[in-house]
Amino acid sequence: MHIADGILPTAWCGAAHGAAWLGVYGLGRKIETEEVVRMGMLASAIFAISLVHFPLGGTSVHLGLYGLTGILVGWRAFPVIFAALLFQTILFQHGGLLTLGVNALNMGLGALLASFTWRVLPGPDAPRAFLCGFAGVLVPALLIALEFSLSGYGKGFYFMSMMYLGAALVEAILTVAAISFIRKAKPALLQSPA
Repeated sequence: MHIADGILPTAWCGAAHGAAWLGVYGLGRKIETEEVVRMGMLASAIFAISLVHFPLGGTSVHLGLYGLTGILVGWRAFPVIFAALLFQTILFQHGGLLTLGVNALNMGLGALLASFTWRVLPGPDAPRAFLCGFAGVLVPALLIALEFSLSGYGKGFYFMSMMYLGAALVEAILTVAAISFIRKAKPALLQSPA
């Protein structure tokens, strides 16, 4: 799901970098000391799980934990995802440096939507967690497909993004399981972050 350099127009990438850095600054300001550990652990988890790929229909997919991150750190999910993507790009060329802003916006918007959904949607944890996990994967996949289509790179990416439905379902189920465990083990983690 990470866009490599050379696919999207440079102007788009520059604008996305500007927006992403503004997002990191704006959503990462005034971090409290107790938030740092949670943010670091989630960045590490995103970094690690994104490196495990599953073959599917001629391509591969991976989980991202973007929905779970949105639930656990709220708006701070964006700087967390940006940091994880930055290290993936530098260490493993997973995506490109030029497209880092685009990738961060794609994945970060999925996490921010999950955070918003978790805070606003009433009801029991399980359906909300399912929706957050599902959106955390599918929103970035659809955004990438749209960007590829608009840049003229190809319309087959809509099909590829539909293949991420399976990954979105798996991630949704894992998010439900994680939230259920956290609710029993340490419910304070589910309180709204600042």
